Amino acid sequence: MIAKIDGRNSGIDGIIQSLKRPSHLDFYEENRVVKEIVDNIKEKGKSALFGYIERFDGARYVDEQDILVSGEEFADAYNQVPKEFIGIIKRAKARIEDYHGKQKQNSWFSFGEDTGIILGQKLQPMERVGIYVPGGRAAYPSSVLMNAIPAQIAGVGEIIMATPPGPEGKANPYTLVAADITGVTKVYKMGGAQSIAAMAFGTGPVPRVDKITGPGNIYVTLGKKEVYGYVDIDMIAGPSEIVVVADKSANTRFVAADLLSQAEHDPLATSILITDKEELFKGIEAELKKQIALLPKESIAREALRNYGAIIIVDNIEQGIELANEIAPEHLELAIENPFEQLGRVRNAGSIFLGHYAPEPLGDYMAGPNHILPTSGSARFFSPLSVDDFIKKSSLISFSRDALEDVYRDVAEFARAEGLEAHARSVEVRFEKE
Repeated sequence: MIAKIDGRNSGIDGIIQSLKRPSHLDFYEENRVVKEIVDNIKEKGKSALFGYIERFDGARYVDEQDILVSGEEFADAYNQVPKEFIGIIKRAKARIEDYHGKQKQNSWFSFGEDTGIILGQKLQPMERVGIYVPGGRAAYPSSVLMNAIPAQIAGVGEIIMATPPGPEGKANPYTLVAADITGVTKVYKMGGAQSIAAMAFGTGPVPRVDKITGPGNIYVTLGKKEVYGYVDIDMIAGPSEIVVVADKSANTRFVAADLLSQAEHDPLATSILITDKEELFKGIEAELKKQIALLPKESIAREALRNYGAIIIVDNIEQGIELANEIAPEHLELAIENPFEQLGRVRNAGSIFLGHYAPEPLGDYMAGPNHILPTSGSARFFSPLSVDDFIKKSSLISFSRDALEDVYRDVAEFARAEGLEAHARSVEVRFEKE
């Protein structure tokens, strides 16, 4: 059911070579389809967008207002969502706001004393962003919170949301309630690459945005990749993944449950256990078999474990953490006795869970940090979605005449070394006699 790798007395590279990992960069046919969708919407506008919505989302829109969630639909959503769950959304919102509020930065100035130089950085929020939230038959209100809250804290003026309609042409009520609670400006019932293109170019009733964030299926992911440059995006996200590094203190039931928490997401999800405890190495498969039989999404979890799951035994925890750094997972759990003692060794991970009572789903919903995270090894160079993602930074420069006189010859020499005579003259002209 899951691959078992004995990595003792082996190098990290050898273990990595034995792992199978899905790549979001290898979907060539899907790439072709997405490019066609994006190009057609860019060229033909609303007619192409509504055509693709009817084809892929199963909703037929005649009037431009049909695509927009109405006030009546929001009210109906509140009638369908239990009050207890609305309370949970609000409690999660408070925790996420508290965490992301600490990320906010301010503009700054540096005044050189008696030099005539003022330098600084001006921070300003983006004017309009688009967030994508998966929908249809599934509900992902947590993704609404994780996208919209950091954008709001950053001060974004308008947050629009795209989410696929369900079978009856309506958006998921849980998603709509979360959007209303977090202050999303408008919600458009559209999914897939067509929704990404619509927000990127401004199509029909859908306004053009400055940035698109949020997870989705392979068509959404490739759509974001295709429009990057016309707009900014958060990251190119692949299937979900978890790496658990466990020692003798780990609980077998806990570890198996945490591995399955990602395996149920997607047949392409990755679940890896790294341990120096031979008993855990031998016993985890039995625990996985016991727990997987209880899952409604058992077939998905089985396929994920069979294709991309692994239990790896290593010589020691230090080697295990180094292996985790090479994998650079979306989620890393340190299910070890003294996790804070080893934290300094961790270099590459989207989100780090410390100890036996910080399971990955805690981070998905209620802890506070963002759950939109780098995947497929991109934690080597990407970070979780944050307030910074919705901020633009402009450099500020002010020199007096005396301050410029001190450096203008250096500027001119630099410019001429690069073959840019007009650059050189731009500073020299200020010190020539009339």
